[in-house]
Amino acid sequence: MSAATRPVRLRWTAPAARWGEATPVGNGEIGGMVFGDARGRIGLNDSSLWSGTPDGPARALDAVVAGGAGPERLAEVRDAVARHDDDAAERLLRTFEGPWSQEFLPLGDLDLDLGTADVTGYERVLDLSSAVVDESFLLGGVPVRRATWVSAADGALVVELVADAPVSGVLRLRSPLRVVGSDARVADGGRAHLSLLVETPVDGSPKHESEAVAHVWRDSADGAATGFDPAAAVAVALRTDGAVTPSGDDVVVTGARRILLAVTTETNARRWWRHEPAATRADLAERAAARAEAVATSDSADLRTRHEADAQALLGRSGLEIGAVDDRPVDVGPLLADGDDRALARVLYAYGRYLLVSSSRPGSPPANLQGIWNASMRPPWSSNYTININTQMNYWLAERTGLGELHEPLLDLIERVAHTGSAVASALYGTRGWVAHHNTDPWGWALPVGAGHGATSWAFWPMGGLWLADHLWQRWEYGRDRDELAGRVLPLLLGASAFALDWLVTGAGGTLGTSPSTSPENSFLRADGSTGAVSTSSAMDLTLIRATFERTLAAAEVAGTTGEPLLDEIRAALPRLAPLRVADDGTLAEWGDDAVATDPQHRHLSPLIGLHPLDVIDVGRTPGLAEAARRTLDVRGPGAMGWSWSWKIAMRARLGDGETARDLLREAARAFPGDPDLDAPVDGSEWGGLLPNLFSTHPPFQIDGNYGLAAAIAEMLVGSGEGTPDSPVRLLPALPAAWPEGRITGVRTRGGVAVDLDWSDGRPATLRLHDAVGAGTREVTVSFGGRTHTLPADGAPVRAADLFGATP
Repeated sequence: MSAATRPVRLRWTAPAARWGEATPVGNGEIGGMVFGDARGRIGLNDSSLWSGTPDGPARALDAVVAGGAGPERLAEVRDAVARHDDDAAERLLRTFEGPWSQEFLPLGDLDLDLGTADVTGYERVLDLSSAVVDESFLLGGVPVRRATWVSAADGALVVELVADAPVSGVLRLRSPLRVVGSDARVADGGRAHLSLLVETPVDGSPKHESEAVAHVWRDSADGAATGFDPAAAVAVALRTDGAVTPSGDDVVVTGARRILLAVTTETNARRWWRHEPAATRADLAERAAARAEAVATSDSADLRTRHEADAQALLGRSGLEIGAVDDRPVDVGPLLADGDDRALARVLYAYGRYLLVSSSRPGSPPANLQGIWNASMRPPWSSNYTININTQMNYWLAERTGLGELHEPLLDLIERVAHTGSAVASALYGTRGWVAHHNTDPWGWALPVGAGHGATSWAFWPMGGLWLADHLWQRWEYGRDRDELAGRVLPLLLGASAFALDWLVTGAGGTLGTSPSTSPENSFLRADGSTGAVSTSSAMDLTLIRATFERTLAAAEVAGTTGEPLLDEIRAALPRLAPLRVADDGTLAEWGDDAVATDPQHRHLSPLIGLHPLDVIDVGRTPGLAEAARRTLDVRGPGAMGWSWSWKIAMRARLGDGETARDLLREAARAFPGDPDLDAPVDGSEWGGLLPNLFSTHPPFQIDGNYGLAAAIAEMLVGSGEGTPDSPVRLLPALPAAWPEGRITGVRTRGGVAVDLDWSDGRPATLRLHDAVGAGTREVTVSFGGRTHTLPADGAPVRAADLFGATP
């Protein structure tokens, strides 16, 4: 059995005419969208460029409290819910809404414009194992090769252009942000430098708020309250064998056969994120320029070698092959047109991992709704962190596919949300611990959003912190780092549990439930036929609270912190938690009573969170609830948008339903037939698909669909059990009949084990189990077709056919 799968390379045979055709590159800090053609456009992003300021969440909380929200009003809400006065409850809950979380903003565009000569024979190839975009074309008959990558090792976006005859061009740098300084200069030896100093808004509103002020700047009356300087610098250093001359804000290059560009950024927002002191604007510009010059004067082969080594160390940990594959690049256009789901599964698995490696690295904010790629000053949903599903889905593949360190930015964000969320929990609800709601941003936003007019079906949902806490537990389950568990995971879990304990209310028979309660972003029919969203004890609330309590107890046991007084409260509350219920129609009840959903095919699968990702509902351990989950998925039906498809695929995999999982994958991976620049209705009535650059779109484009598809494919092929007799690693739990042969390598399990698996004729053929966390050889229980075997995780190949039989 080979230790690795063949690399995946994607090929486009025309330059990108629009953003959804360009190729993404990134290092978690700098993002680029490579368009190609003679213009050589690259759309630039910096993952720390957001509107807002560090003190924004605290100022917004003060304003909400000043408006009357607080524990006494929460008591009024609960009284209204008990009286079934739904209108009063929703009216009161809107007073808890703050303004909006902040926006992820574009940095600008970099062009190396080679003029108007005809471009023929164009090809652009993205290597998903080395994270390099290689272009080749004829420019007026002259062969030109251009390579683009964003190096984490050197902290720069690099462009290397080589031509077989001299070419000329203009280097431009533009930004839609407020430009407060610029520089264009040249030096001896074919060297030049461009730079911009820009400023981001101190407040921004989402584009769906058409009547709101789009952006507030620091020097405006509304922006004067903050002392934070929202400045950023971008620098471009150029080295060439041709001649360079300045031309206003640009640089003209003539007679060049070789051009090397290095792009670097510095922001005060990133310095704040890294707990570093703010810098002066001059210092930001000097730092960016010095780093760009250092990279541009380096040997280009060394730059590429260092970058590829860094990228391959992450991307090479896991791979997938289904059926016969070869080493030729995959032509993206024919791939989408043909709809070969075996090839699509292989590509989407590699692409999802590539996108996470490119958009999430320690030291920078985590991947947002668009990863780190955005061209709009008012992106859809502010391109923020939507934590009722989308942010979590971004990171489902991190631990599962061997990218655990890329989980770190999300854990850093959780710590910031816990800090601001503790003040929100105390001031708004009078509870201990920390709380988060529907949205957050790098500043740690924890308030409900909505500005007093947001629908409670989505704006009021105080369970965001408990779902984020699942990622804390995942970090332990896959990484098995006891120091991290004790020092980081357990304290945050205790805070989430403290909030949940104080949020619970006593109901009939002494059971504990939640009030008020919503189920994101769904609504139901009230008795009078009107639409409501506020109820009690939604299935999602109960599942998240139970899971958080159980994990907090388990973490305390491992950490040896069993004497914490809060643990006794958790132990007393757990048996009193209201159970999940099966409704009369056989589905899992979404709310505390048998309310009828206004949209039975709603895109959110909130009541089934226990099936995936929490693993509370299991075919073997809870067959009744698993059957109710299956029935609920049947009612929900197919279709919607990328993230909803991904969630449905992962859930069908947990249920062992490979054929439906494959059908859903084929739907999600179809070419999107509509206009990607027009946002579809949020209800999912217009289905999405894949853009020409394989981004998943509703539309609008949301990258969670890409991340989620990769994670769901892994779930179909190797179950995420703990490797114990009670929770074995399930091999091929949801393998479709159309995928009889294949290989997956490096997929992780919750016990800290990496699995390499070859299968043939729909059955395991060869198996390798590796210790992935440095714990030494351990015994791992695996299962297939009702049979289980316990094997050492020593990396030795095992003929799985000898264990499970070679034929059905």
